[in-house]
Amino acid sequence: MGAGQIDSIDSPLSPLADALCSGMALSREDACQLISCSDNQLRPLLAAAMAARQNFKASIVTYSRKVFIPLTNLCRDYCGYCTFRRDPGQPGAHTMTPDQVWDVARSGEKMGCTEALFSLGDKPELAFPEMRETLRRLGYKSTLHYLEAMCELVLRETTLLPHPNPGLLSAEWIARLAKVSPSMGLMLETTNASLLAAGAAHDNAPDKVPAKRLHTIEEAGKQNIPFTTGLLIGIGETTEDRVDTLLAIRDMHRRHGHIQEVIIQNFRAKPEIPMHDWPEPTQGEMMRTIAVARLLMPEVNIQAPPNLSAPYYDDFLDAGINDWGGVSPLTPDFINPEKPWPHLEQLRSRTEAKGYRLRQRLPVYPEFVPALTAKPGLLSEKISAAADSEGYARRLA
Repeated sequence: MGAGQIDSIDSPLSPLADALCSGMALSREDACQLISCSDNQLRPLLAAAMAARQNFKASIVTYSRKVFIPLTNLCRDYCGYCTFRRDPGQPGAHTMTPDQVWDVARSGEKMGCTEALFSLGDKPELAFPEMRETLRRLGYKSTLHYLEAMCELVLRETTLLPHPNPGLLSAEWIARLAKVSPSMGLMLETTNASLLAAGAAHDNAPDKVPAKRLHTIEEAGKQNIPFTTGLLIGIGETTEDRVDTLLAIRDMHRRHGHIQEVIIQNFRAKPEIPMHDWPEPTQGEMMRTIAVARLLMPEVNIQAPPNLSAPYYDDFLDAGINDWGGVSPLTPDFINPEKPWPHLEQLRSRTEAKGYRLRQRLPVYPEFVPALTAKPGLLSEKISAAADSEGYARRLA
């Protein structure tokens, strides 16, 4: 369902969309109306979102060339949609060694990558004595201590910049990780706490309490950390919940100016997950959510993972995204391994066909680079070496 396939009939949303194109701020009530519109009412919404996007970054779509480093897939949370996590002893359970981290990072460096994306379970040592023993053997007190050391290893010994996604963090740990990474991330997913109820997506996931995740993101803002967050749609939330989650992110960004990127990610059903029979979000749902995100946050980078919406992912450019996220020429998407990333040349071709220029960025967006390079130290030196004069990746691909 590309934009050209949407019915051209006049929409009752057209007056609202025209007002938004003229710069009117989007209220919660209007956002809820727009995000629930029918597919044949989508055209004016897309037009308003595109007008907002053109005022932000008119001609460039970015991506980050990365390696995916799944430091450990042991996790104390049991989310109904996750295939990444494992218990100790399950097939595929692993914790990477420093040598394995080093090998992946160096291989990515040779392929022009600039980001080392660290993904890991949330504090698995609190649930599993096996993880405590692994950490003891490696010489670290906790998973976060090990993550910190591996980020420092990558930062010091390669040209890659770490971007950790470690789950909930205290103010102290945000400050510590900020010394070895230019940015970090935590998906808010949803502000709907009812998804913690029995049988819901987060019913056995203590780290998915929305208030706790909001606290981590807020604390990162207080410390001026460039931060990536976003929504996971299709896990039992309503369209109003999606608006409220976007508003929570917007309000934090208004207070602190630290949200560098909002990801709109769609749930994908898989045979081995408890939610295997749940319906996936439609393309129309994705388009509406992206467009409303763009209208609520016109000066924030909006991303949707292309591998989770193939073959029509380029239609999301018509809804207001300006970034494809991390794309790896080396490692799979360990969170969704059955969904390979598009080849970079295909991504470039489809982006250019929409009239945009594809540019490689660092894990931290260009507008946040000057503040980071103004600080003395190894991190600043590494960012300066990796960035060009505009703050994009120096090594283009």
